[in-house]
Formats: sequence, structure tokens, C-alpha cells
Amino acid sequence: MATKTSPRHVGIEVRHRGGCPADAGGACGCRPSYRAEVWSARDQRRLRKTFPTLAAAKAWRHDAAAAIHHGTLVASSDKTLRQAAGEWIAGARSGAIRTRSGDHYKPSAIRGYEDALRRKVLPVLGSARLSELSRADLQRFVASLMGEGLGASSVRNTINPVRAIYRQALAFGEVTVNPTTGLQLPAVRGRRDRIATPAEATRLLAALPDQDRAVWATAMYAGLRRGELLALRWSDIDLDAGVIHVEQAWDIKEGVIEPKSRAGVRTVPLVRLLRAEFVRQRILTGRANGLVFGHTAKQPFYPKTLSTRARKAWADQGLNPITLHECRHTFASLMIAAGVNAKALSVFMGHSSITITLDRYGHLFPGSEAEAASLLDSYLEQRAAAPTG
Repeated sequence: MATKTSPRHVGIEVRHRGGCPADAGGACGCRPSYRAEVWSARDQRRLRKTFPTLAAAKAWRHDAAAAIHHGTLVASSDKTLRQAAGEWIAGARSGAIRTRSGDHYKPSAIRGYEDALRRKVLPVLGSARLSELSRADLQRFVASLMGEGLGASSVRNTINPVRAIYRQALAFGEVTVNPTTGLQLPAVRGRRDRIATPAEATRLLAALPDQDRAVWATAMYAGLRRGELLALRWSDIDLDAGVIHVEQAWDIKEGVIEPKSRAGVRTVPLVRLLRAEFVRQRILTGRANGLVFGHTAKQPFYPKTLSTRARKAWADQGLNPITLHECRHTFASLMIAAGVNAKALSVFMGHSSITITLDRYGHLFPGSEAEAASLLDSYLEQRAAAPTG
């Protein structure tokens, strides 16, 4: 067991092994360790670390003192990952913790994070101190997930809440290093979502039961998300102006919520095909107020029931089924084919950034290598022929 002697160097304590003659004032007969310490006024505590050599202890103490002066070193927190996770979930639910863009986390996203933490992360890493988990620890955890046979998307979804927790801890000064930075994660190479052609979209809608056509047409020709379809009200539709105002969404457990992000609140153009569907929907339901597609004016439709009826109708007609989310992709592709520019499409889709639009749909925009080269050739020729002066 280590014993202590008076420090021979300021801020460094020599720690001898139990029974060493140095304890009685004799010559050292062991291989001592050296504990360096510095005072952190910010944390009102001493920061200590033990080293096998005096040189290492002196070097750490010098670097630590400089780091404290610049505010880049704080006392290690005793908080565990489990405690931090509980605080993060509570903060996300209250709105105290926001996404990187400053928006509230969607209830479904919080539930997903909570489920991943409860089932996968905390049973393995929950008792570890937040400040002591290293990137190597998390990399080994990722490897264990892959060893269990989890797919690439599942692995990433499991790590995402850990990333969010450490971003918050770093912002609050609870850690000085984010161990999730630089993690090597498996590549997600999922198939591209299905997109219906204009003719196919017409056939798909024609095969549906009368009460379901309007909701599928709105997904196909306005690109609304499922939660936005669930919450769409007649007051959101302006047939005279030819627009749909997207102002709210629906969560299966929370009810009415805000759209996915600030950009989710938007105005979408109303095409003639969709205008006709809304007029027919109003006649079918006999409603001019409340939810447009609701089971009642106040109760939304059941997505699973809607999809089941649609798949049966399409199977009877020998048609390839499509999902509501794929209808949203179809809307994007139809807009691009019609010549709508990326910025306008980004607004209509409710994307928080045009980068998202280009990343997802850039391959659909017209243009080829030959066309690009031709455009550049023409520009260079024009500039070369232009008079100089």
C-alpha cells in the first residue's frame, strides 16, 4: 500500500510502497510513484494524477496549470453515463436541450433515443463515469454491436444518443473531450426509396378506395410528412390562393406537436389535381372544419389501417405498392422534373437546409457531364472573344 512523504517538489508528492525504509527516514528501497496536483479556482478543488516517474508528473503539472489558465481543463465529473442520460432525456423533453439547429427534439426522436439507451447502451456502459469513457471504449462497444449482427443503421441509431449526451456535456464543461468524435461506424448502404412516375402515380391513386385517395394524393403531390398529413386541418387549405399551410404535425403519443423544425412551418403550392381531390374529400366527409383526413373531425386516421387498405387495393390491380414516405420522395422528383429549382424545393419539402435537399435529390436534377462541359466551353469561348480593356 502506498504511503506519503513530504513533497520534494512543489505540487508533487512522492508515494512510497508500504514498508519502504523511506517511511522511517531511511533510503528509499522501493519504486515510488509521483502524484502531481494543481488547484482549479473554477472548480474549487484540487486536480490530481499519479505517474510512475517524476518527469512525467512534472510535465503533467506544467501542462495542467496552463490548461486551467486557458479554461480547457476542468475537474473530472463523478457523473455516470446513466445519470447523464437521465438528465439529457429530461432536458430534451422540457425543451431545455435542443437540436444543433436550435429546434425542439421531436417526441418520437426522444423515445427512440431513450429506447436505444435503455436496451443497448446503459446495460453495458451506464455505470462508467462520463469523464472517463474513451473513444477506444466506445469503439469496442460499436464492435460488440456489429458482432451481435446489428445492421449499420441500427448501430448508428444506438450511438446517436451517446453523441447527443456528450455534445451537451462538452457545452456544460462536464468533459473536455468528446469521445464520440472520430468513431468508426459501419457505412449505411440502404436501397434508394422508390419513386413513382407520373403515369404510375395516376394509376396508384385511381385504384384506391374513395375515402383514401385524398390523403395519398396529398403525400404524392404536396410532399407532406405522415405526421403533417395526420394533423392537416381544413383551415390550413386555401383553395382560392392555391396553397396549403403546413403549421402542425401529429405524434402518436403526444398528439398535436410543432413540425419537425422551423423550416417545417411552410406554404406548399396546391396543384390542380390535388385541388380536385380536396373538393371531393369535403363532399365525402361532409366536413369543412377539423381534420381533413381524420377518422373524425378531431381524431386522426390510423396509418396502419390506411396502408393495409392501400396495399390490398394495389395488389388487386397488380400494382407495385408505395409508402407515404415514398410518396414524399415522388413529390420531390416530380417537382425537379417540372423544373423547380433546388432552393424552392427545399422550402416546399420543409428541409432545414438546401444541403439536405441536394444530398437526397441531387442525383435527380437534370444535367450530365457532356452538358456541363458544353456549358463551360460556351462560357470560356464567350469570355475569350470578349474585348479587353
